[in-house]
Order: sequence, then structure tokens, then C-alpha cells
Amino acid sequence: MTIPLDPNAKARLIGPFAQLVTLEDLPLKGSLEDQQLVLRKTAGIRVKGSEVVEIGPFERMAREAGRDKIEIAELPSGSVGVPGFIDAHTHSCFAGTRARDYALRNSGSSYLEIAKAGGGIWDSVQQTRKASPDELEALLLKRIRRFLSSGITTLEVKSGYGLSVSEELKMLRVIRSASEKTEMDLVSTCLAAHTCPKDFQGSAIEYLQLLEAELLPVLVKERLTSRLDAFVEQSAFTPDEILPYLKKGKSMGFDLTLHADQFTTGGSAVAITCGALSADHLEASGPAEIQALAKSEVIATALPGASLGLGCGFTPSRALLDAGACLAIASDYNPGSAPMGDLLTQAALLGTFEKLSNAEVLAGITFRAAAALGLQDRGRLTKGYKADVAVFQTGHYNEILYHQGQLRPVQVVKNGRFYRGNIDSDGF
Repeated sequence: MTIPLDPNAKARLIGPFAQLVTLEDLPLKGSLEDQQLVLRKTAGIRVKGSEVVEIGPFERMAREAGRDKIEIAELPSGSVGVPGFIDAHTHSCFAGTRARDYALRNSGSSYLEIAKAGGGIWDSVQQTRKASPDELEALLLKRIRRFLSSGITTLEVKSGYGLSVSEELKMLRVIRSASEKTEMDLVSTCLAAHTCPKDFQGSAIEYLQLLEAELLPVLVKERLTSRLDAFVEQSAFTPDEILPYLKKGKSMGFDLTLHADQFTTGGSAVAITCGALSADHLEASGPAEIQALAKSEVIATALPGASLGLGCGFTPSRALLDAGACLAIASDYNPGSAPMGDLLTQAALLGTFEKLSNAEVLAGITFRAAAALGLQDRGRLTKGYKADVAVFQTGHYNEILYHQGQLRPVQVVKNGRFYRGNIDSDGF
């Protein structure tokens, strides 16, 4: 019998899970085989507050719950649970569309040609600047509902479509405000160094110096974010231009992540030099970059959504894992190069093209993605970790990736509570 759920209950037993894929005891770096996965069968998760306190046989735990008057949240037969997904790289705070860019790209125009024609990042900057904070927040919250319904329980959200001190602050304040109105855990990142804005009267170095002097101190004062990102690329900032800015941010206590090696190499070396948490994209990384990343503590984040959106090759994920790197997988959801915004579909397709085991894919969107955000309390189902679970009604966990994103969660547990949103919500 299912006991009516008390939204204020501090303790709860969730189950039974026909299979519970815990991802416990898997290493942070290197390749993984499916045989390494720990599968708990006919299992339950006991939650206190927002944390897992025990995983064990459901029948025994149900008897104890009845004795101790702990609420039982029963799941339908055939439920398979995996840790809540973590999307560690998105640009989800924006206004407008770049459908025209997509059509031009598919008709043969290059990324740089589209930018010169008025499209690209600057197009999104102009549309986002025109939006009010309330409009931006409403758009972001709508997208968050879609992400939650797809099993994502932690979401990184970047600024970067403001590209001025005031507009970047507007975006980061919107992200903070949205985080207070959703069950989702949002991790904000300042990407003011996305590209040098076209309306800035000065050089790229002078723009970065402006950010150092006028933006970074406000981020610290208002506690808007603890993370900085930058796009290291020919069309954005060179390694020499960006290094002083990153070093300044690091000295102020910011964690670093970089858009690196997307079209040309050089960015991953900057990430290693600066001790960044992650280097994201890496589609252009070759053997030298792969070996350097594997020897470092920098997490390599593949963004298959960008490869699908741009029609280019995938991050060399198989080579990175075989070299001993830590591979996270994120959606790169943005209005230009990665408009799909479906992490599970993208991760499944990356696994197909790069020949990744299910264990490697699941690790890439759970605990390895958590590490890319500097988070050590989620991405696995084990004692002391967040009680974030994506629940699928299926015969075996292999079905989740086999259906390439078409098998959706029937329930999402966030911080030990069932997410009550529309499981089919439209978040575009």
C-alpha cells in the first residue's frame, strides 16, 4: 500500500527498485567496464532530509519503517533507479532564437561566416540584453522544469550573453533568483569572457581588464558565483590574452573552467596551466592534448550537443578514457550551436559513436560530471550523498541508453522528494 506522501517528512523509504545502479566505488579517472557496476536488486533507499542514509533490501527496510513510523514511498513494479543526472555545461539563461543560424549552417555557411552576417554569439547577446530580468527568469525556469522532468537534478548555468558589466550582472542575478524558486540545484558560472563584445571600444585585453576591475569584485561581494569560464579560441580570446584574467580570478578564489580545443588547440593547455576544474569541448584535441589532460587533474568534458548542432566530429572520448582521463558529458545547451538540450539523448549517441560502455556514459553524466563542478556529494547512490534519483520503468538498466533518450523517467527524486512537475513539460 502506498502511504500518502507528506511533503514535510524528514525521513522516507523509497522503493522497491528492481534494479538500483549505485555507481559506488567506481574510480574517477579512466575507462570503465559494465561488469564494474554495482546493481542492488529489490532495493530500497532510506532518506533523511536530503541525504541517503541507507540502501538495502526493501522488504527488511519496509518492516523497520513500519516499526519506526517512517513514511514509505512505494514505486511501481519494474522500477530501475540511477543517480540523478548532472548537466555540467549549459547556457540555459538566454532570450531569443538562432534558428536562422541553424538553417544557414546546414546550407553550407561556416561558423565565422554566420557571425560576420550578424548571427552567432552576438545575435544572442543582443536578444538577451533586450529581455527584462523577469522575462529571462521565466524562460530559465521553464527550461529547468523540462530538465528536471528528464532526470537532471543538478544544472550548471552560464552567463555570457550579456558581455558588459551591467548585463552580465543582470544574468547572474537572474540565475540566483531562479535557483531560489526551483527544486533543481543550479550552479552558476560567469562567462563574461565569452568573446570581446562588438560594442566595446577597446582591445580584447582591455575588455578583460575591465572585467577584472569592475565585474569580479561585485561577483565576490554579492556572492553571485564562485566560477569563471572563458572561451579560448581564435574567434574569442587567445591563450596569451586570457591567462592574466584567469590568474587574477584564481587569486580571488574563483574556480575555473574553460571552453577549450573546440576548433583549434591551445585551450586545454591553458586549462592545465591554470589548474582549471574542467576543459570543455575538446573536439580538436589530438594525441598530445589527450595525453596532457590524462596526466593532469583537469576533467575533460565532452559536449556532444555541439557536435550534433554544428555537424562536426565528437570529442575523442574513447581515446581520453583509454589514456586515463576523467570524462564528463554535458549538453552545452545553447541557442546557437547546441539547441537540442537533451543530455540523455546526446550521451547515448556519444556512446554509440565513441564506443563507450554504459558504465562510462552513466559515470559521465553523474559523479564525473559532479567532479567537473567541484561537487563531492552527488552522482552516486550511497550513504551521505544527495538523494537524487532518476526512476525508469523498464526491465533492465541497459534499456535506458538503448532507447537513446526516448525512454524517459517516470519519476524524479530530488533531495529525497518526488518532483511534482509536468513530466512532459515544454521547456524551450
